[in-house]
Amino acid sequence: MSASAAVAVHSLWTTAAEPAAADRIGAPAIEYAQLAPTLIVVGAAVVGVLLEALVPRRARYHAQVFLTVVALAAAFAAVVALAAGGHATTKAGIVAMGAIAVDGPALFLQGTILLTSLVAVFTFAERRLDPAHHGHRVDSFAAEAAAVPGSEQEKAAVKAGFTTTEVFPLVLFAVGGMLVFPAANDLLTLFIALEVFSLPLYLLCAVARRKRLMSQEAAVKYFLLGAFSSAFLLFGVALMYGYAGSVSYARIADVVDGSVSDITPALAQTMGNDVLLLIGFAMVLMGLLFKVGAVPFHMWTPDVYQGAPTPVTGFMAAATKVAAFGAMLRLLYVVLPGLRWDWRPVMWGVAIVTMLAGAIVAITQTDIKRLLAYSSIAHAGFILAGVIAATPDGVSSVLFYLGAYSFVTVGAFAVVTLVRDAGGEATHLSKWAGLGRRSPLVAAVFAVFLLAFAGIPLTSGFSGKFAVFKAAAEGGAGALVVIGVISSAIAAFFYIRVIVLMFFSEPKPEGPTVAVPSPLTMTTIAVGVAVTLALGVAPQYFLDLAGQAGVFVR
Repeated sequence: MSASAAVAVHSLWTTAAEPAAADRIGAPAIEYAQLAPTLIVVGAAVVGVLLEALVPRRARYHAQVFLTVVALAAAFAAVVALAAGGHATTKAGIVAMGAIAVDGPALFLQGTILLTSLVAVFTFAERRLDPAHHGHRVDSFAAEAAAVPGSEQEKAAVKAGFTTTEVFPLVLFAVGGMLVFPAANDLLTLFIALEVFSLPLYLLCAVARRKRLMSQEAAVKYFLLGAFSSAFLLFGVALMYGYAGSVSYARIADVVDGSVSDITPALAQTMGNDVLLLIGFAMVLMGLLFKVGAVPFHMWTPDVYQGAPTPVTGFMAAATKVAAFGAMLRLLYVVLPGLRWDWRPVMWGVAIVTMLAGAIVAITQTDIKRLLAYSSIAHAGFILAGVIAATPDGVSSVLFYLGAYSFVTVGAFAVVTLVRDAGGEATHLSKWAGLGRRSPLVAAVFAVFLLAFAGIPLTSGFSGKFAVFKAAAEGGAGALVVIGVISSAIAAFFYIRVIVLMFFSEPKPEGPTVAVPSPLTMTTIAVGVAVTLALGVAPQYFLDLAGQAGVFVR
């Protein structure tokens, strides 16, 4: 072949290989300003990992605490700026190539998650509750998480004063996933966000300084059951994609209610097969019900709450519920409003069983952390009553309840960290007898949190329960409200029982002591009490705020 012919053939190859302008893949358009809260938190988590590698061990604790607090505060400021700029109302929209919604419910829930996490991080940083080891202050976390419990390696790490400062980047990664979870606008983003916040939580549950084996057992249980729930959710995503030919929420909603215009032959075949939709939706819902701890997907809750380090339990109990209920609201109200008559009876059953089981089983508990775990299961049932309302008031009441509940929970677990004996935290109820005489202030603060859980007037718990029950009654679920009130009455028994135990029992001579915390834990408890009383005495401003934030963008 001549040289000119070869050049001609080569030019044919090169021009033929060049794509036409219309076929080129365009660069994604990412709205960084509207994603700022998530980007700040995830960026800080990456910086935290670098700090672990580059900063000398003695300086890591202060660097990590500073970075974590600043990142969470900055992310909250970004949420407030977005809300003030109208992104919660008039400028609400879908960003990141359709993957994430920036609207009222998303910003309200993100703000709640960030504030709760900021308050909870102070309990992670607490280092005054345990006596110093070999001249070094210690926190709630294992000196060296990779060491076998009780081994020489662990003893050497304790003697050297090591601390597991990796918990701070792990918290930031978990918060980053939680921020995306209620804002996800397609099923794949939902699944990725679920994994991003679940994996750090599995690790955090395993690193308790005391009762290491119990902590590791809790983490393994949580991991195995969490993996099951993630698998169900992912299989449900696959079935819903098979039904609608898309993972986008808006597209699935259009296919469900038959308003889709461009029907292909393949879509026409799957659209007529409601089995794919119903089974897929049920599996996705199972994954979300696992995360909120609803019956019958609650098996992990008591063991994990009891075994995990108490600061982690408080953070997880509050923030995970907010993120998971936010994702559930968006799924039910944006994707499946056309299936309301299919999902409401199922959710009725789940809510009733969750309220009653949580309240009744809590009566038999003898460990304060397990009691709070069953209490959280009952609260999941109360919040589901608001979800079932399927009205704008239902959304705003759930948002308000989540905000109120999260601060009470973090505050209550912060108080649990203070009551200690020689073995660490004294969580057995018998140890709390007479606490009101030994330490009246701590017992009084804990009593405020218990009264809020019980829904007594002038606490945030009463305002939250009243809001969700009112929305449920107006939404046609009056019978559910009656069962909810009965469950609340049953639950009030065991909360009042703990208060009676603290104030009207004789303290035992060998009873526990109440540790004097640093200003960090004091701040957590003070914020918890302040929010509990503020939302109880004057809830209207916050109810209005939740009402304004209650409209989903589609």
